[in-house]
Amino acid sequence: MRMAVPAETSANETRVAATPETIKKFIALGCECVVQQGAGEAASIADEAYIEAGASLATSFQDTCKDADLIVKVAALNQEELKHVKSGTTVASLCSPFNNPLLADYAKAGLNVFCLEMIPRISRAQSMDVLSSQANIAGYKSILLALEHYKRFMPMLMTAAGTVQPARVLVMGAGVAGLQAIATARRLGAMVEAFDVRAAAKEQVESLGAKFVEVPVDDADGEDAGGYAKEMSDEYKQKQAELIAAHAIKSDIIITTALIPGRPAPVLVTEETVCKMKAGSVIVDMAAEAGGNCPLTEKDAIWIYKGVTLVGMSNIPALMATDASQLFARNILNFISPMLSGESDGLTIDMDDEVITGSLLCQDGVFLKPQLLENKE
Repeated sequence: MRMAVPAETSANETRVAATPETIKKFIALGCECVVQQGAGEAASIADEAYIEAGASLATSFQDTCKDADLIVKVAALNQEELKHVKSGTTVASLCSPFNNPLLADYAKAGLNVFCLEMIPRISRAQSMDVLSSQANIAGYKSILLALEHYKRFMPMLMTAAGTVQPARVLVMGAGVAGLQAIATARRLGAMVEAFDVRAAAKEQVESLGAKFVEVPVDDADGEDAGGYAKEMSDEYKQKQAELIAAHAIKSDIIITTALIPGRPAPVLVTEETVCKMKAGSVIVDMAAEAGGNCPLTEKDAIWIYKGVTLVGMSNIPALMATDASQLFARNILNFISPMLSGESDGLTIDMDDEVITGSLLCQDGVFLKPQLLENKE
């Protein structure tokens, strides 16, 4: 089976979907691997490393993918790339399923497309979970981004000239990214508070040495069946806004991570709150791609509003391309390799496997997740 690893062409995308480590393992599973020249360059992986791992090189996307049975990518196929992929090819990549206008086109082109964001959150699939692996990196890097713009020490510093108080950090959203941000800020000596609508997050937050900020209202837990945050009641939102504003204006650094799949990011830090924050404070809005948890956030921009620096990078994992690629590539390997364990020369797509059915968008010209197309109408 021929597997292709093209170079990413999306803006600000520096990751690559396969590394020499995973290429070796794919070859051991019977794959012939073709990598586009320069695919790993931004992730500090030289073409020679792929050749040493057993891959061959191609000069363009078309040459890399034209005869491929399987294409592994980070970002979804774009309109130009789609022209050069033959019917029957299987593609595994992130697909941005809630805002990608090409979903129906993938089915029309006869592709079998796996959407990595939709791999179910079950124990067996943890090693395949690209969202978690990349969120870990994003949470760590969010604190480093904040420190680039924060003009004071993070930890307490006691000197002969006086004592510097530790930074106060508020993390909004205690999922994978938020928990990593909490852990990183604590390691650097900050005082950390965290907020999340999910009751289960309290124990995790406190285990990392941070204080959990709770909304004083009786409401259903803010976690859906898939483990994601869900939309809350109007009463909860009102209490939440008041509580967050009170804690935000005391904070030096705010990290926001709150996302609701398929919906705009909830507004957590209002313009009014930003105006009350201390000059020199920093907000890193990790929900920038979905509109931002702060309405002042500008996607892929860093700017200062009334003394507060707002950081709106939409692809934070790509800022740490080497490790992000290593983890992403292992997730892909763990996802694809069970499909290569059969006697068939190609992929064995078992429709009785919930990992397969949860993530397969289209197969043999049929779109299998019609609700995603309905959301775009």
